[in-house]
Amino acid sequence: MVDLDSQQHVLHACREHDVKFIRLWFTDILGMLKSVAITVEELEHALTDGITFDGSSIEGFARRDEADMKVLPDPATFQLLPWRPRERATARMFCDVVNQDDEPFEADPRRVLKRVMERASAAGYTYYISPEIEFFYFKDQHGTEPIDTGGYFDLTPLDSGSDLRRETVLTLEDMGIPVVLSHHEGAPGQHEIDLRYTDALTMADSIMTYRLVVKEIAMRHGVYATFMPKPRSDQNGSGMHLQLSLFRGEENVFAPAADAPSASGLSVLGEQYMAGILRHAPEMMLVTNQWVNSYRRLVPGFEAPTHTTWSTVNHADLLRVPRHRRGNPDTARIEYRVPDAACNPYLVFAATLAAGLAGIEGGYELPSPLERDVRELTDADLAARGITALPASLGEAIGTFEHSALMRTALGDRTVQSLVANKREEWAQYRVQVSDFELRRYLGTL
Repeated sequence: MVDLDSQQHVLHACREHDVKFIRLWFTDILGMLKSVAITVEELEHALTDGITFDGSSIEGFARRDEADMKVLPDPATFQLLPWRPRERATARMFCDVVNQDDEPFEADPRRVLKRVMERASAAGYTYYISPEIEFFYFKDQHGTEPIDTGGYFDLTPLDSGSDLRRETVLTLEDMGIPVVLSHHEGAPGQHEIDLRYTDALTMADSIMTYRLVVKEIAMRHGVYATFMPKPRSDQNGSGMHLQLSLFRGEENVFAPAADAPSASGLSVLGEQYMAGILRHAPEMMLVTNQWVNSYRRLVPGFEAPTHTTWSTVNHADLLRVPRHRRGNPDTARIEYRVPDAACNPYLVFAATLAAGLAGIEGGYELPSPLERDVRELTDADLAARGITALPASLGEAIGTFEHSALMRTALGDRTVQSLVANKREEWAQYRVQVSDFELRRYLGTL
């Protein structure tokens, strides 16, 4: 239940800003944003008792015989929606999903992340994340014609998305979401906006807001924004590279001691954490890359990882250790490069934290960095180095995920079962499709 001070703070903010409508946000198991709008007159009731909804209609939630569920607003997430009218304004709050007895729903993605964060907190750790989120602007949602012909870091006139990015950044910051930088990415019409690091739960909420803001601003300007991982076969796909760090109080535990430098640039705990992600990355692919289209991005030649490798320089590895400034240990971090921006951030953050903690608790040893193109290695070389291939399709990812003891422990049996069932259905639907490639290749010759 919401404490009285938090409740009064939200009610006061509504009066101060002439709020009439409040959108209560939560996500399904796939990370799709769901919303129910209430008027301000119902807010006190919602904060105290929650709002009932039909959980059987939400992907990955309840069965028909347990359909009645509730959303409880989190007052800490109260924000005005800047794109809505200021008069009779609209605000939003993220919600936790509970059953009718006010017990947390175990498969609520927000609850899944909180559960793993509580485990980390018990060990004294706070998980911080800064995402680099890529997306495309197309002229409409019916094709992939980009709005510009720009390339990496290009400026106007080639980068006609500058004004869109500017408005998006200003809107995000109006909502209390700090932005580090924004720029044109490598492909025509492709852009990136990076968010300043914060704790994992706040960041997951921020990513859900970010994706909506990007699309809202694009729509207002008559263009279409998409986080589809690989909309064009001839261009790089859109990833969501994650800068990960673990703190104990004010101390970044990934930073090496001044008198104990390491080849990786990380502490022993940092190397163990990274080893945990490397070992368990194939098991996590169903949450980091959950769509059939996700695996179109993860192919050689497009700066995306295909194997469990790491380095300090190669931007096609699964993990990279960015060089951090001397005398500033807070910047020591790991860059995880496989997730795409169409994932469910709550489940991704829960999975990566669980994998990293497994590395620390199990004392995993970090293998040597690759520092070369993985395509240059033979199968024998890969085996000798302990390098494994990542799942190359959604079908492979389903099987690896389903049999992962770590994922069942971290995400819960119900989440695993629901996600596997959903993804099996998607994979089955995909496998019976006849593609344009097949028609072009075979119809006229066979």
